[in-house]
Order: sequence, then structure tokens, then C-alpha cells
Amino acid sequence: MNKRVFSFFILLVALFVSALYYSNSVQKPLLITLNTFKSYYHSSTEYIQDQIEKHFFQAQKIEELKTSLQKYENNHLVMRQLATEINDLYKENNSPLKTHPQVTLVRTIAYQKFGDFNRIWMQIPDYNASKIYGLTYKEYVAGIVIPKNGEALGLLNRDIQCSYSVLVGAQHAPGIAHGNGGEYIIIKFIPGWYNIKAGDEVISSGLDNIFFKGLKVGQVRSVQKAQGYQNAIVEQYYKADNPNYFYLIRKLK
Repeated sequence: MNKRVFSFFILLVALFVSALYYSNSVQKPLLITLNTFKSYYHSSTEYIQDQIEKHFFQAQKIEELKTSLQKYENNHLVMRQLATEINDLYKENNSPLKTHPQVTLVRTIAYQKFGDFNRIWMQIPDYNASKIYGLTYKEYVAGIVIPKNGEALGLLNRDIQCSYSVLVGAQHAPGIAHGNGGEYIIIKFIPGWYNIKAGDEVISSGLDNIFFKGLKVGQVRSVQKAQGYQNAIVEQYYKADNPNYFYLIRKLK
């Protein structure tokens, strides 16, 4: 009798795990609940940490924040001036073009799966699941954000499904960046007539409606020829092991 009860219990567990893994109707509400709990946990721990820092390191923290604020205010004013001048130039020439980029600081919640450090759940205010967004970290391209069961899932550069448009070297050879799950990322479909070599820098192209043009991606380590195209093996600049925050590019122009 005990064996039958135990077998029945194992069967129920197996059915529940299968439903959880394969069924979106089961997976989505559980995922939302877990991510909500994790978000609340992170907010609580950050609040406690902030209160401790305010109490014990208030003077030092104020000076650091003042320095950072002056730096960011200066950069913001410079960028605002450039955007205004560009928009005025468009207006002067009766051009319908305009520039009004939007960037938001967003927080990570948790890794999607234990042991996979290339996929992370993101907490993004006013998230639009119909779009793909770009993630940056300290002015480097870090990955993209895609929808997963209606939630925001960050795919970092090394993930095999992370893909975006780039330019390689001084000639700005076009290519597509892909993760391969390993240490380096790969730039595929570089036309064969471009002279690509080790040491060339890789930047975002801005042509995929994901990233601004010119954001740094990495540096070429080696080049492989493949059926009229070239593939570049690239060491990425983004190397944060445990990131808590990223900048999300909501709008390019």
C-alpha cells in the first residue's frame, strides 16, 4: 500500500513538472508570482543596504554622489545641446527628421535558470512585449531584451539567441553579432571583400533599431573565411559577472 501511495505521489510530481515545463498557461502565472516576489526581495534588501550606508558612510557617500552627479549633468547637458542643434538643423532644412532618444535604468531580478548566466529576468517599468530592446553596461553593448511569456528576458552577448547588427574595423564592414554560449562572440556574414584583421574594433551599427550607432562591442581576435563571407571571433568588452543594473534603450530617435 505504501508503495502504491509513493508511486502515485511520484506520478503527480512528474505530471506537475511536465505541465510546468511545457504549458504556458501554468508557467506564466507562476513566473509572474516568482518574479514579483524576487523584485520585492531585491527592493527590500536594497532599502536596508541604503539605510546602513546612509548611517555609517553618509559623508563619503554624499561626496561620491556629488562627483557622479556633476559628471552626469555635464554629459547630459552636452548631449542635450547636440540633440537641440541637430533638431534645429533638421528644421532649418525643412527635414521631417528629429532625434529624441530614450534610455532607462533597469534592474535585474534573477537568472532564468540555475547555472545559465547568460539569461536574466529584468524589471522594466512600462514594458512593451512587442519590441526588442538593447541593453548596455558602462557604455558597452551587453545584450538584448526579448519577451518570454509576457515578461522581459535579458539575453546577454554570449547567449546563442542574442543577435544584433554591428560594424567591424576601420572600413565599417557590416556583420551580425551572435553568441555561441562560449567565451567569445561571433560576427557572421561579413562580406569577403572587406579587410578584417585581429585587433579591429567592433561597434553597433544602429541599423537594427536596437542600439545607437557606435556603441562598443568588442575586439576581433581571429578571422575565418566561409563561402564568400567572413566570420570574426570577438572578445567582448562587457564582462560583468553579477550585474544588478543595465541601461535599456527604449527609443533611438
